[in-house]
Amino acid sequence: MRTLKFLLQKEFRQIFRDPSILRIIFIMPVIQLIVLPWAADYEIKNIKLAVIDHDRSDYSRSLTNKITASGYFILTDYTSSFEQTLGEIEHDKADIILEIPASFEKDLVKESESKLFMAVNAINGVKAGLGSSYLRSIIQDYNREVRTEWIQFPRFSPETNIEVTNSNWFNPSMNYKVFMVPGILVLLLTMVGSNLTAINIVKEKEIGTIEQINVTPVKKFHFILGKLIPFWVLGLLVFTIGFGIAWIVYGIYPAGSFSTIYLFAAVYLLAVLGLGLLISTYANNQQQAMLISFFLMMIFILMGGLYTSIDSMPGWAQAITKANPVSYFIEVIRMVVLKGSGLADIKYQLLTILGFAVLLNGWAVVNYHKRS
Repeated sequence: MRTLKFLLQKEFRQIFRDPSILRIIFIMPVIQLIVLPWAADYEIKNIKLAVIDHDRSDYSRSLTNKITASGYFILTDYTSSFEQTLGEIEHDKADIILEIPASFEKDLVKESESKLFMAVNAINGVKAGLGSSYLRSIIQDYNREVRTEWIQFPRFSPETNIEVTNSNWFNPSMNYKVFMVPGILVLLLTMVGSNLTAINIVKEKEIGTIEQINVTPVKKFHFILGKLIPFWVLGLLVFTIGFGIAWIVYGIYPAGSFSTIYLFAAVYLLAVLGLGLLISTYANNQQQAMLISFFLMMIFILMGGLYTSIDSMPGWAQAITKANPVSYFIEVIRMVVLKGSGLADIKYQLLTILGFAVLLNGWAVVNYHKRS
């Protein structure tokens, strides 16, 4: 215990003497938690729309006004030339073209139907799909409004009507930031835990101080604990700062218990710190450690369920996510923050992360070669 105490004192002094580490620990999470939730948003807005109106009637103008009033579209051009407007899509000045035929109002009044043409820039498939879906929905709503004006219902309507009411659970206002901020907080904790631990040990390899430790009677287990505990404490501190920002800036307060979140975070930190320690046993310099960490972080982010639902991934990708510790914590933190889940609801994820912690730290201890 005495040896471990001295190692912990050395590590804390070394961390707080390095201003770059302090900036990463305390400034980076603040900036990312404030900026990323505003920038990363599923909702597509400011879709550039060009309208080719051959009709120039009251109906065509009211349809155009309804589309632009939705808040999703920006009217970039309102002409009667298809060739000119097609050039705007080719030069990325328009995302969608809506062509209204010359007989739009006439066909609508006499034939009770009319056709519209939509051309979509599909380079960005997500934007194209959502943009065209928004536009179809607005046109259908406009169509219902027109039909309602024309139909003179008797006292009891002969048409069958089905009214649908809905209730949004766990995120009633469907606030995207409430969904994203907990997931981003998990990624910040992962980066602080794994990257800094790996770089810290490799840095000692480069400057030669680790060789001095290797010739001492310090046991491998004590050395690993001395490297793990300081960043475990700092990781929980970063986590607390992150929750403070989520509450102050976004008004996010967990529906569940803080003790449930912190228990899982404590075990999760053991796993990601073990991963950082394991990386450091294989890397010979900081550049190698950073490249390995960057490679793993890219997989963790893209296949962790932060931006893309894991259920919508192909089978082989879902199998890979089972070996991704980030996916478990993102799922758990959203369950606790949004749904108010307790320990009984997250016991599978907790046991899985505990298994990751034992495996990764045990591997790091075995793989650390201490020369006497």
